[in-house]
Amino acid sequence: MTSRYGKYIEVEPGVELFVQDNGSGEPIVFIPGFTFTTEVFSEQLEHFSKTNRTIILDPRSHGRSSMSLHGNDYVTHGTDLAKVLEALDVKNATLIGWSFGALTIWEYVKQFGTENVKSLVFVDMSPKSLSVHEGDWVEGSLNDIAAAYNAYLRNPQGQREFITGYTTGVMVQRELKEEELTWIVEQSMKTPYYIAANLFTSGMFSDYREEAKQSSEAVPTLAIVAEHWAETATAYLQKLTPKTDVKVLGGHLMFWEHSEKFNAIVEEFLKEKVSKL
Repeated sequence: MTSRYGKYIEVEPGVELFVQDNGSGEPIVFIPGFTFTTEVFSEQLEHFSKTNRTIILDPRSHGRSSMSLHGNDYVTHGTDLAKVLEALDVKNATLIGWSFGALTIWEYVKQFGTENVKSLVFVDMSPKSLSVHEGDWVEGSLNDIAAAYNAYLRNPQGQREFITGYTTGVMVQRELKEEELTWIVEQSMKTPYYIAANLFTSGMFSDYREEAKQSSEAVPTLAIVAEHWAETATAYLQKLTPKTDVKVLGGHLMFWEHSEKFNAIVEEFLKEKVSKL
């Protein structure tokens, strides 16, 4: 089924994913993070669709995709991605995952390998969210993550407070206008709190260090990390995946706040590392 804004792809009976597919040329596929939607990548869609086939999807239970009571985990999201690529006949794509969207890509690599992947871009996400080892790049301490789950992801008000605090504290560096903050929070609120809680736990307990190593050895790989943990993230990635190019930019939502700089970083990577393949 197709709408004037995009198309819907059935990944299993009763579950459709909303997909935007614009432009032509070498394919680039964008995958948003935890509870976010295709709309956060509007600047990337406008920019890259001039030169590339540019695809953005709402993962299961995000945005305009079906709200499903099952499969709200990154194992299923990896399978869903494979079904979308197959349905659209996408070959040798550059996959770009933001935040937990990176987990979807690593899961895809775990299940299907890198045979149909030309390059990978991971935006501000460690392949292992939690660790007790000193110096590891993590989302937060075990106590902080447990508190976030128990205190906030129990009802809509808590989810709204969680995303509001995360947006102003971690995602965006400048002071937001009220309408901008409302828009960002409303992106997340399209996913019900009880599904958000499932996604949160699935993401936090994921461990894709092996897939990160293997994929970075197999295809050109870029990681763009936020400034607030750049030193830790860069050292961690240089040790775990030494072939990965690492760039530093802005906050967690840097591709929205600093879209021109972000697009230029990706463009340079595609030109220098990927176009020669």
